[in-house]
Amino acid sequence: MKTAGITFGVLFYLKTQKTTIQGSAPICARVTVNGKRTEISVKRSVKPAEWDERKGMAKGNRKEITELNIFLNQFKAKIINTYQQMLLNDAAIDGPAIRDRVMGTDNTTPTLMALIEYHNEQQMHKLAPGTMKNYHTTQRYVKTFLREKLYRNDIALSQLKYKFILDFERYLFNYVPKDHQKPLNNNGIMKHIERLRKMINMAVKLDWLAKDPFASFKKHFDKVERHSLNVKELALLVDKEFTIERLRHVRDMFLYSCYTGLSYIELAELTTDKIITGIDGGLWISTSRAKTDTCVCVPLLPQAIELMEKYRDDARALNNGTVFPVISNQRMNGYLKEIADLCGITKTLTFHIARHTFATTVTLSNGVPIESVSKMLGHTSIRTTQIYAKVVEQKLSEDMRNLEQRMSASVS
Repeated sequence: MKTAGITFGVLFYLKTQKTTIQGSAPICARVTVNGKRTEISVKRSVKPAEWDERKGMAKGNRKEITELNIFLNQFKAKIINTYQQMLLNDAAIDGPAIRDRVMGTDNTTPTLMALIEYHNEQQMHKLAPGTMKNYHTTQRYVKTFLREKLYRNDIALSQLKYKFILDFERYLFNYVPKDHQKPLNNNGIMKHIERLRKMINMAVKLDWLAKDPFASFKKHFDKVERHSLNVKELALLVDKEFTIERLRHVRDMFLYSCYTGLSYIELAELTTDKIITGIDGGLWISTSRAKTDTCVCVPLLPQAIELMEKYRDDARALNNGTVFPVISNQRMNGYLKEIADLCGITKTLTFHIARHTFATTVTLSNGVPIESVSKMLGHTSIRTTQIYAKVVEQKLSEDMRNLEQRMSASVS
């Protein structure tokens, strides 16, 4: 029997290796789903001489044989009905799941979609909304993969093998968006695989899955150039006079992030109570990273303080209780492209470039130690800062000239 990509079959056989002293052998049902066999004990036995191996039935006309064959037909019908019912209910189908239902030992076999739901429910209050949004996107891709490639709405965790991961990866690489989205690139695909792997790891820890299907999988991220504004581009942005208010506001918020390293969500949630007097008597930002809930303390540069003062009496900022009159990240990035054109900046500006600019042009390039930069960015590992904060060539050149001078002085 083959239904929507699933092959299914049932037959009875005699387990002659378990023949008793009395000469009877137990009868078993073999359920085959997609080529994988599962044995179900029928709890009946018969002598090998009274068994028709070709038909998978007992042979003979005795009353006991007739009753046994009626029972076997009913048992087979029960297995088939169970399979068909699982199809109708879009349940995850495999041999063990069918066996458990037939034998009444089904304790709700853990499934992939149930795991994803459980993971997202557990992590909802632990992860930032943006991170949870990404997990929900991964969930949608898994759903469409199951439906379009496996012709089902769910799959038992016990069926997850290494091939499932490879097939899912290939599906994502070949996925053609049906709306205005761009096709997934390698790094985007690896992030979906990475999120799925974290959920599978949870299943292993919960003892819902005996073996990690990701054990042999190696993900590969392409190196991505981290863009930032150089000194000249930053000056162009600072000196530009904007007559359009919305562009002026967005430019100022972008610059504030260049001088503080705040991400969009951190700027959007920046309230006046997070501006404190620091240990040096100056103004500091004291907040936490939305992404990792790590404490962030940033001493404010004069340029950042000046930008804040411009919006002290802004009606929208006061109404929202924030330092700046923030708009959505999508609109912000749209306006930044206009700003780049007006300033003659050829780089594609996004708000996150401001954070890179703080890490490179504003801090590291001016001699701020990477440990301090890491702390201000709220990174939990300095390795993350090394990726974000690329030391520009000018700083490398200055460092080498200083080294030359010290070496020359020591020789003389």
